[in-house]
Amino acid sequence: MKIHEYQARDILMRHGIPAPAAEVASTPAEARAAAEKLGVPTVVKAQVLVGGRGKAGGVKLATTPQDAEIAAKAILGMDIKGNTVEKVLVAEATKIAKEIYLGIVVDRSAKRVTLMASAEGGVEIEEVARVSPEKIIKVSVHPMLGLQEYQARDLAFGIGLDASLVRDFAKITKCLYHAFVDSDASLAEINPLVITADGKLLALDSKMLLDDNALFRHTGFEELRDPSEETEAERIGRQQGFSYVKLDGAIGCMVNGAGLAMATMDVIELYGGEPANFLDVGGGAKSDRVAEAFRLLLSDKNVKAVLLNIFGGITRCDEVAKGIVEALQKVKCDLPIVVRLVGTNEEQGREILAQAGFSSTTSMNEAAQMVVARAYGR
Repeated sequence: MKIHEYQARDILMRHGIPAPAAEVASTPAEARAAAEKLGVPTVVKAQVLVGGRGKAGGVKLATTPQDAEIAAKAILGMDIKGNTVEKVLVAEATKIAKEIYLGIVVDRSAKRVTLMASAEGGVEIEEVARVSPEKIIKVSVHPMLGLQEYQARDLAFGIGLDASLVRDFAKITKCLYHAFVDSDASLAEINPLVITADGKLLALDSKMLLDDNALFRHTGFEELRDPSEETEAERIGRQQGFSYVKLDGAIGCMVNGAGLAMATMDVIELYGGEPANFLDVGGGAKSDRVAEAFRLLLSDKNVKAVLLNIFGGITRCDEVAKGIVEALQKVKCDLPIVVRLVGTNEEQGREILAQAGFSSTTSMNEAAQMVVARAYGR
């Protein structure tokens, strides 16, 4: 789950990371009041869940409260990469001597949390990795030992930080690590972490991604969700308890299990097709649930054919087959449907589908070839 800069900033500050004083505003008048309260030159920043807001004109310097009001009026309502700006962050302007990048991610290849730092702050870290990968210093954290002091110092020395700032940098690094772990985040970054003109370290911009699967452990985190982050279909899918992500292809996928869903999309592409979505209906493929999943798939007008790829483990294949038949009595579907059914009671399940006029297969390759042919008329 993506959250806005001001929300990430609040989490990081609660964990001890220093940042300039700031206020959130939803109207130009509120922005002016915030600037008056701060009493210094301010920066007015669009709050959107995409990058590139500076280049789009979503960040403006204001030397007076009136300037802050004018800036907010220009930014609020602005469209930045398809996102409408509804809030701005009015923050104290900072005299910057140098910009640094500091971030932390779940590194699945290393099977550990990895911290990254670069002396090239203020730009997208992906661009630094592409152009000058040697400028990104990394340390991996042992899951049982946690971040060690020497690792934080290694990052500081690795990016050439002055010795007088190493202690403060190490403290901020450890605070970021604890914020990341305590929040069940998948990403947390400060870009830029700046060295001010008077030699202090401040977090000028914060970003966090929170693990949706861990929200139940954090009171109030669900309230941080911005509905504009999701499409209408994704919102409905989440409310129904599905894992749903819309894609650009023509083949609707309904699968029980995230790993199986990924494999299904891969094999569709192997045979020349493009998946229209990722949809994991979970373990229980009962008729009501399957019906809701069909409604979700059919809401995408790009879908030309549907592949149901079901592995009957705890849920028996005959029960799944009954659910499919009953669901299609509730939801009208004129599209070609291919069913791959394998697992417990698979023969009984295929018999139920055959009696209802549906063909099925146990081969994923065959199912993918069939649905690609029907979707694209090959």
